[in-house]
Amino acid sequence: MFSEIIFDVETQKFFDEVDSRDPGALGVSIVSVYSRKLDENFKEIEGTMQSFWEDEIDRMWPLFQGKDRIIGFNSIGFDVPVLSPYEKFPLANLPHFDILANVKEVLGHRISLDALAKETLRTKKIDHGARAVEYWRKGDKESLSKLKKYCEADVIITRDLYDHGLHEKILRFKDKWNTPRQVEVDFSYPPQDMKQDSLF
Repeated sequence: MFSEIIFDVETQKFFDEVDSRDPGALGVSIVSVYSRKLDENFKEIEGTMQSFWEDEIDRMWPLFQGKDRIIGFNSIGFDVPVLSPYEKFPLANLPHFDILANVKEVLGHRISLDALAKETLRTKKIDHGARAVEYWRKGDKESLSKLKKYCEADVIITRDLYDHGLHEKILRFKDKWNTPRQVEVDFSYPPQDMKQDSLF
């Protein structure tokens, strides 16, 4: 049995509002975390979504402990640095699996979550990051509900893309000429990770 987390982070600010290119300066508005267990064939047997506002992050960290994989999209370059000012242990030392980093390694360039979702899953993001910051700033019940829904929806897309890559070994997208393409990926667990001990 394997235990994984799929997560996504939304921020309080844009880069042009902070005097830094460090994502850690942006502040966390919400983190959505999908915790799950997989059987020996890497099929999900149970899963739970939870979301945490900035003042609830301390309650989130136990979910990250002892997992076989921490999965995100652009998580190594963005989400992990955003969370670093809040971390209670070296978050970067955990067994991260960044879908974007893996795709970029094969293609040689970045591609958006939405572009992959549209062609691979026939779905799309329900909103975008700029609105997520606006929702946080408004701060009313309706806006925060939309923010939570958006973050959780991105986690579900990330989960479904990961599962597709894990089992089908391809992801699909359209290039800048609107031509359908696919990228071969290998999301399998390396043999040495098959029975990983807890880091904690």
